[in-house]
Amino acid sequence: MMKKVIKRAFLDTLPVMAGYLVLSIGFGVIMQSKGYGILVPLCMSVFIYAGSMQYLAIDLLSGGASLIATALTTIAVNARHLFYGISMVGKYKDTGKEKPYLIFSLTDETYSLVCEGEEKDKKYYFLVSIFNHSYWVIGTFFGALLGTVANFNTNGIDFALTALFITVFVEQWLNSKNHVYAIIGVVSSLICLFVFGKDSFLIPAMILITVALAVYKKVGAKNE
Repeated sequence: MMKKVIKRAFLDTLPVMAGYLVLSIGFGVIMQSKGYGILVPLCMSVFIYAGSMQYLAIDLLSGGASLIATALTTIAVNARHLFYGISMVGKYKDTGKEKPYLIFSLTDETYSLVCEGEEKDKKYYFLVSIFNHSYWVIGTFFGALLGTVANFNTNGIDFALTALFITVFVEQWLNSKNHVYAIIGVVSSLICLFVFGKDSFLIPAMILITVALAVYKKVGAKNE
């Protein structure tokens, strides 16, 4: 039984592995080009594991940003995880000693896999989380190592993260019969982008999405 769960989790995370390896190798290469060696990016991927925030941290570290600015930026970039966490309360219930790691390792792609389809075994959640985390750490190591032996033009590498988000969105759209949630997310984000601007729209967008989803669910419940 356990072998089947491991196999299913590994096969399900293969698309994530393809994206994570490219992204994390890019992160390792950029960190190496900024003079941070191998240990710093590796520790960031093991203990921070924040994807887009790790890329932003490169500019924050090299630009001498203050701790307050770094903290506020981190909250803004990762605010969506507050809403991820709320929606995972039921799925992560009774996961025991694995729960802290499940919370720590809940990335966009892991969230997508855990939420997809029918209810899965609790071990599946842990395996998906650790597989995805390991892909990111391995890629970071090889990226930093590669950066020590070859010179790269790092311009544009960080766009790979945007490409991965688009890929995840398209895959979810194609695999889902109900597109209302995706439409709510896109429309809410566009409205807030127009109203608040690109530097301040993220948190208002998350709030608007939450309110819109709550209203949609309430209306749907009444109609059932």
